Amino acid sequence: MIRQLIISVFLFLLPVILFSQVTSSYDKKKDTVINEGNTKLTLPTLLVKNNFDYKKVLQQIKEDSSFYKAFRNLRILNYTSYNDIKMLNKDGSIKASLFSKTEQQRKNNCRTMQVLEEKTTGDFYDSKHNYNYLTAELYAALFFTKESVCGETNIVKGKSISTNNTGGISKHKEQLKMLFFNPGKKIPGIPFIGDKLDLYDEHAKKV
Repeated sequence: MIRQLIISVFLFLLPVILFSQVTSSYDKKKDTVINEGNTKLTLPTLLVKNNFDYKKVLQQIKEDSSFYKAFRNLRILNYTSYNDIKMLNKDGSIKASLFSKTEQQRKNNCRTMQVLEEKTTGDFYDSKHNYNYLTAELYAALFFTKESVCGETNIVKGKSISTNNTGGISKHKEQLKMLFFNPGKKIPGIPFIGDKLDLYDEHAKKV
């Protein structure tokens, strides 16, 4: 399930994270191939004509933290959200689902969340009200808050996402963060595809 989820998200993000490697259909003869370490990347005509410093552009892509900043902003804001999660059968029909309205409140440097509305179908929860599906559990781990959480900030400088010293759902959560917020980089611990997600590695590109 985690592998399917990550593959799906990766395919969704693929057009964004591959733009530095796309060959321009406008004038292929003028495309420029540059070497970044052991990796060959093709710059589209637009970048060449505007005299971009390709090394600076690639570095900015690798170091971009805007998505992560937006995520951490959710930790310090008051907001209301609608959540729509559907688990599908192989034929595309809905096996289980959740639709809810939640409200986060932040006070005295702590955040809490209240469920204002919730409707479920199928076996979304088990008899103990735990999530029956890993996808739902991962979503909840990132966007739902059960208890009061204090002392958080939205600072991303100096913050790194790592799977070190983690296991179980915590490890999967960090892997998902790495996919969302560090696109194009290697994600350790995912069978078969973890190394292939490193778009800056020559071996991964060949595979």
